[in-house]
Formats: sequence, structure tokens, C-alpha cells
Amino acid sequence: MQFTALEISLLLKGTVEGDPQKTVSQLAKIEEAKKGCLSFLANPKYEQYLYTTQASVVIVNKDLNLTEPVQATLIRTDNAYSAFSVLLEKFNSLRLNKSGIEQPCFIHPSATIGNNVYIGAFAYIGADVKIGDNCKIYPHAYVGDNVVLGDTVTLFAGAKVYFDCVIGNQVIIHSGAVIGSDGFGFAPSADGTYNKISQIGNVVVEDSVEIGSNTTIDRATMGSTLIRKGVKLDNLIQIAHNVEIGSNTVIAAQTGVSGSTKIEENATIGGQVGIVGHISIAKGTQIQAKTGVNRTIKEPGKKWGGAILQPYQEHLRSQVIVQQLPELKKRIEELEKIIAELRKQQEIQ
Repeated sequence: MQFTALEISLLLKGTVEGDPQKTVSQLAKIEEAKKGCLSFLANPKYEQYLYTTQASVVIVNKDLNLTEPVQATLIRTDNAYSAFSVLLEKFNSLRLNKSGIEQPCFIHPSATIGNNVYIGAFAYIGADVKIGDNCKIYPHAYVGDNVVLGDTVTLFAGAKVYFDCVIGNQVIIHSGAVIGSDGFGFAPSADGTYNKISQIGNVVVEDSVEIGSNTTIDRATMGSTLIRKGVKLDNLIQIAHNVEIGSNTVIAAQTGVSGSTKIEENATIGGQVGIVGHISIAKGTQIQAKTGVNRTIKEPGKKWGGAILQPYQEHLRSQVIVQQLPELKKRIEELEKIIAELRKQQEIQ
């Protein structure tokens, strides 16, 4: 689709400087943009590219002072970065704007489908499923029996939602994610083997949650694994059975949260963090990447880090000391030589 500079400026409540009828059909970085592209300039480090870019239209801050002639049409806004993010969202929504039911797909006769729903080819919708309005279920997605999807839910290609799970409104689940697979529950036997414990609970995902590709959230043994409102999960995360993730918590890739752990609201957890089971983590906690969390964190709003969990500032001091170890070793060796010489002198005397 093509848009004029004037149309874009009206959307962004900006002003046009140049040809208001210049058209664009693509978005691009300012240093790579070609004719017909729309770009933006927010970081002064990239200002040099404004004078050489081939972009047709560039969004800039209102207070930008030009030092050279510019070929592109400019759209001046209060905040170029925020304005461009609005366009990214608009562009993405237009690209993903699908509707209707493609064939072949399977929809059980007992399923309830809302208005303006898209169901892609080879998708599976099980018995007694309830799908709200404006949902998009892409090809090869799986929705098991008795699943409830709220309004404006997106399941990208290959996403799987097992039976009995509940998904809230405005939830995005990316390709390969699995919601509601069995929790890791096994009971050891006297002979050293393990007996599987049936997992009869479900997963409840509240509103405005986004779940990354190939992330897995296990169903509860009993009750529910809970992902609260506004949680953002990166790709390749493991959430075990009966875990509760508090509202507006963000977790980066390759983190694992063991069973029955409760993470309170507004926590920030870096990549490759390992969290043991049956503990709680206070609200506002920040955990550095690759940290091993082996005990409950009671104090809210604190920063933590380290392969073995320790207060964040202590961890930083430890890192400084580790970097100094070669020099400290050299000094110790020198002191040992001095001590040895002093002992020899004492023996002579």
C-alpha cells in the first residue's frame, strides 16, 4: 500500500516540509533506505545520513536544525522515535490484516466462533472451544478441546494451546509456543523408575500478554499455571507447572522457572536465568542474565546477579575483584619472595 507524506503527517499530527504528495510504500533504516521508503531520524549519531539518504520521506524532531540541503520530504513531529513506532504498529497491523476461514481446516461443530475471525489453512479447532471476536489463528495452529480465547487473540502459525486452557483478550502467542503441555511431574519408585503424575490442571493467560516463539508453559498438576495481565515472555522460555508470573513482568530468552514458584508483579528477568521451584520473588525484582536463583527473594525492588544468587552490588564488586586476580597473584608471589628473604636473613643472624 502507498501513503503520501501528507497522509502520514495527519496520522502523526506532524507538519510536512517538502512535497506533501510524495509517496512511500516501505519502511527502512535511514542509512539503507531507497526511493519509495519512509525512514526516521531520532539519534543525532545518524544525522549525517539525513543528507545522503535516498528515502522519499523522513520523520524528524521538530527542533532539528538542518546544516545541509535535504532531498527527502520531512515530517516534523514532537518525538520522531515515538512517531515511527506508531507507524511500525500501523504497518504491521495492515500486513497481518487477514479475515475469513481458509480451507482445509478443522472446526468442531460444537465450537463457538466470534465475529471477524481469521482461521488459516490446516488449523485445528477442538470441541467446545470458544473463540472471541477479531481473533486470528494462523495455519497449522492447534486449539484443543474446551479452550477459551478472548477477543483479539493472535495465534501465529504452529502455536499450540492444549485442552482446557484459558487465554484472555489481546494476547499474542508466537509460532511454536506450547501452552498447556504436561507439567514435569514424576514420582520415584523403589526400583529407581519414575511413575508419571497426571497433570489435570490448566494454564490461564490474562489480558495483554505476549508469548514468544518456542516458549512452553506447562499446565498445573491441579489448579492453574497463571500468567498475569501484561506479562511479556521472550522466545525459548520454560514456565513449569503451577508457576505464577505477576502482572507486567518481563522475562528474556532461555530462562527457566521451576514448578510452583511465584514471581510478583513488575519483575525484570534477564536471559538464561535459572529459578528453582517452590520459592517466591518479590515485586519489582531485577535479575541479571545467567543468574541462578536458589532461594526466595523477599525485598521488593532489588537488583540481583551471579551464578550463585547474591545482592547485585556485591556481585558487581566480586566481578571487579575477579578481574584483579592476576595482578593480586603477582603481588602475593612478590611478597612471598620478600618474606622468604627476611627469614633467611633471620636465620643467618
